[in-house]
Amino acid sequence: MKKTLINKMKTVFDSDSRNESFARYAVTAFIARLDPDVGELADIRTAVSEAVTNAIIHGYKSKEGSVVVEVRIYSDRSVRITVSDRGCGIEDIEQAKLPLFTTDESGERGGMGFAIMESFSDRLKVRSVLGRGTTVTMTKKLK
Repeated sequence: MKKTLINKMKTVFDSDSRNESFARYAVTAFIARLDPDVGELADIRTAVSEAVTNAIIHGYKSKEGSVVVEVRIYSDRSVRITVSDRGCGIEDIEQAKLPLFTTDESGERGGMGFAIMESFSDRLKVRSVLGRGTTVTMTKKLK
């Protein structure tokens, strides 16, 4: 049976770290119609939080910009979440995905963002172009 798109949403907000919680709750509220269990909701909230935080902190490096979050729900109970920015981009995606790697020079970031996103998703795809931004797509199939 071919999966079909049954619902989608898109939201755009400023690259202000205070908007991270908005993104997390907007996504989980949108997928609530699938009646996910507590663990699935926690996984999705955490993955969205990491993706949005990466866009704000690393993509824009404290400069103003917009973060776009798109969610698609499919008939097979899979959810695809895309978080994009038009920030600085990632020079080496494979290196950036390594646990403990960070470009943050303040020492405040642990370099676990992509590892966390990958562990809480069934599939993680990262596309990036230097100077043009990054798109992170996470897919999770709910029980």
